[in-house]
Amino acid sequence: MKRYLFVLFIFTLCMQATAIAQKNKMSRAEREAAWRAERLKKREAEQARIAVEDSVSFAQAVAALQSGSWALEASNITFNNGITRFVTSSTNYVAVNGGQGTVQTAFNNTNINSPNGLGGVTLEGNVWGERIGKDADGNIFYSCSIQGNGISAVIYVTLTANSNQASARVNANYSGNFMVFNGMLYPYNSAGIFEGQPSY
Repeated sequence: MKRYLFVLFIFTLCMQATAIAQKNKMSRAEREAAWRAERLKKREAEQARIAVEDSVSFAQAVAALQSGSWALEASNITFNNGITRFVTSSTNYVAVNGGQGTVQTAFNNTNINSPNGLGGVTLEGNVWGERIGKDADGNIFYSCSIQGNGISAVIYVTLTANSNQASARVNANYSGNFMVFNGMLYPYNSAGIFEGQPSY
């Protein structure tokens, strides 16, 4: 009889242990499901916030192009030979404001003996022939000419739809050379650009 009670006791313990294990397993699965759902919710909220910010930035960039007062701060510049250099955005830019256009490079900020004192050149001129259009995907295309003592070029800007990411291709009129400034486009008054000494 004692042996029977002992076996029954062990059997009961095993059943309880199994039930507890199953309960804990289900709780863990439920916790993981809740964690995944919360993570997905946060991710969707962050994506929605970014989408709103991008939409606002795009609208501001379009308005800046339309008003002729903008600056494209470049994170990298590609040359006509295919070489790309990563640069400081505050000193490498293309800008138009008040009928004046500026193209500035600064590849070595420690080179004070460069034409603009920033390791590059700063070219300025009058802006004319501004045009703006839009394609079926919502991308914005802008062009203008800049004519000055040290520059004669056509600027072609492409603003990516629903963001302020943009590129500006600077085509020299006489040499056939070009540079492409890739970065972010802002209204001129809110851009964080620093202008060096005009080179001409």
